[in-house]
Amino acid sequence: MTAIADIPALSRQKDAATALLARKRLVAFAAPVVILAYFVYLFFAFDIPDLLERARMDNAAVLVADSYSHKTHITHDNRTGGLSIAIEGENKGTYPEGMTPDFVTLTGESTARVVLTAGENAEIDGPTLRYTVPGYGTVTATVEGREILLETPDGAVPDWISAGSSRVTISGKGGRASVTRARTEVFRYSFGWELFWFTLDSPFYGKLPTELLRLALSGDRVVADKSNLAAIVHDVWNNAMWRHKDVLWAIFETVLMAFLGTMGAAIVALPLAFLAARNFTPVAAARFGVRRLFDFVRGVDGLIWTIILSRAFGPGPLTGSLAILLTDTGSFGKMFSEALENVDNKQIEGIASTGAKPLQRYRFGVIPQITPVLLSQVLYYLESNTRSATIIGAITGGGIGLLLTQAIITQKDWEEVAYYIILIIAMVMVMDWFSGWLRRRLIAGDESGR
Repeated sequence: MTAIADIPALSRQKDAATALLARKRLVAFAAPVVILAYFVYLFFAFDIPDLLERARMDNAAVLVADSYSHKTHITHDNRTGGLSIAIEGENKGTYPEGMTPDFVTLTGESTARVVLTAGENAEIDGPTLRYTVPGYGTVTATVEGREILLETPDGAVPDWISAGSSRVTISGKGGRASVTRARTEVFRYSFGWELFWFTLDSPFYGKLPTELLRLALSGDRVVADKSNLAAIVHDVWNNAMWRHKDVLWAIFETVLMAFLGTMGAAIVALPLAFLAARNFTPVAAARFGVRRLFDFVRGVDGLIWTIILSRAFGPGPLTGSLAILLTDTGSFGKMFSEALENVDNKQIEGIASTGAKPLQRYRFGVIPQITPVLLSQVLYYLESNTRSATIIGAITGGGIGLLLTQAIITQKDWEEVAYYIILIIAMVMVMDWFSGWLRRRLIAGDESGR
């Protein structure tokens, strides 16, 4: 009788299990469908098709090439007739008279022949440009009055030539050229960051590392008032193109902003955290006020504080440090107060039994308990703020972020942009390693640093 009576119960359990499996199968099928539908919505909500249509892959290719190579500009001024050769088109990189790169041959005051890569070459003959492409022929662009006349071997304009009445741009595989009423210009790409160590006016420009080593050890001075080693270091340190001295100082400013802001926030937040902790401040109104203060300074993003403070105090690294301090004070205050609420009261009671005063109880009974949390969070935020200080520095006018922004705005020296990005990544990696090593030494007592 008992076994027969259990049959309806077993049947209900079976039906419940079947229904549960059906729901799980439905969820397993529906979840990917919902996610896919969400991505489809994003595809059209952000107008991805129009974005892909407006994308200029040719410009992207130029920017990528600029990041690991440099351009030599061979320029003819169509108004004055002068001819100049400059790396990246800058005055600081202009070749002095009588000095030319090996791929440029001057055949007159306003005539130059340029050997490009991929078998291409270009010739500037006053206001006339002749650009020769293997297998295609020579493209000729001439400035006549206020117009630019273009001639191609077959009379058609290929897609790698942009032609108009006021500008003709040729984008070949071995180089580029541009002709306007004001100037005729040929760009030759070469691998590497030219003038990274020495500028053209340095006596050490173009010398191999072995030659520099011999000169550094030699007693024969290249510069009259300096030893060769001092002269080499001076020319590298004061490089006008790559500004190594300014870059190193900018990195120091960035790290200093992160350090001052993070440590200042920790110093301000720790005493306020005692006021926000339930077990140390019994007055509910005081706790409420301090916690809302933490919410306020934490709720406003650091970039917003940066803009507000820059209007109040002007640009500079100190403004960036204050912006980091305000934001992190709210974050540290919340974390420290929560850590304080979880301390072990037995340790505090043990310190109090020795006759210690309230301040001594906090110092020896509370601080040692929250020190691991405090150090861990402070060091993590120091590492994170090193990255944030780069963006903040771009707004406040300090640090490596300012140099990066200036390089991006010019839109011509993208190898400098790549250089600054590499330095920022290296700086963050070093800070990550340092904070991890210091955290292990201070918290875990690991002296090996592994």
